[in-house]
Amino acid sequence: MLVLSRRDVLELLSLPDCIKAVEAAFRAHAESRVLGPGVLAVHAAAGSFHIKAAGLTGERGYFAAKTNGNFPDNPRRHGLPTIRGTVVLADADHGAPLAVMDSGSITALRTGAATAVAARHLARPASRRATVVGCGVQGEIQLAALAAVLPLARAWVLDLDHARAETMAARMSARLGFPGEAAKELDAALRESDAVVTCTPSRRAFVTPAMIAPGTFIAAVGADNSDKSEIAPALYARSQAVVDSLEQCVEIGDLHHALKAKAVIPAQVHATLAQLVAGQKPRRSNDAAITLFDSSGLGLQDVASAAAIYRRALQRGAGDRLALN
Repeated sequence: MLVLSRRDVLELLSLPDCIKAVEAAFRAHAESRVLGPGVLAVHAAAGSFHIKAAGLTGERGYFAAKTNGNFPDNPRRHGLPTIRGTVVLADADHGAPLAVMDSGSITALRTGAATAVAARHLARPASRRATVVGCGVQGEIQLAALAAVLPLARAWVLDLDHARAETMAARMSARLGFPGEAAKELDAALRESDAVVTCTPSRRAFVTPAMIAPGTFIAAVGADNSDKSEIAPALYARSQAVVDSLEQCVEIGDLHHALKAKAVIPAQVHATLAQLVAGQKPRRSNDAAITLFDSSGLGLQDVASAAAIYRRALQRGAGDRLALN
């Protein structure tokens, strides 16, 4: 069995390769070539744990189970990453464990990759201005993911810690080659944007209909448990909503809060991302439609990413070998 560190993961899986793997996995999901996915959540005093699992079938089958701890105060209180955990990859044909790898890096990459896939199908092709709310590790990957599929020319980034937003803006401007600005006014930045990503631990919705211009694409990434919320139910109701998983978003996504507020019913959800990728449902209805991707995170994204990492590790002789028997 291979043991792959965070450094190994980042060296073995680029964001473009992750986008390709995740898009293929969503297509496989639409074509019933997957196992699961499933999820289990356990709350702790200062955060939560979740286990997400899924498999891919085909010439060679893979199964992955990810255990993540999500503790938002870790950076401030302990100087530790917010998300920590492991992904265990196994052969889905005979069950043998193949690799164990860092999950924080995989989670960040595959979450950004799903946003890129959604933006490719739901954002207006000429989208040039973006706002990212939340300037942690995920915020940087989300902006890079949008830039990978849209012709961005300017971006605003916001965070409760404005200094962190300024640091991210400078770093991403140099990396992506277009101006990035640390904004202080959420309303103004959102109204000027063609694409918006929210990736915060907020427990109260803060993006309202009045902030969003017609035609905007929104990726709501932060609500990965039932207590978190970023998108006002009224905005959800006005949007052409696409979910990564209807069953999961009913329980933990921003859809969960819109349903609780009786702003929408499940039948109003336009499609799953898998259905869009496979061409089973149409993309945005018109250029003025507000499109919303409710991203709760699937084990399907983890197994696709982990399998790609494992194959590349074998090619390069990367990682450490561990004998369990």
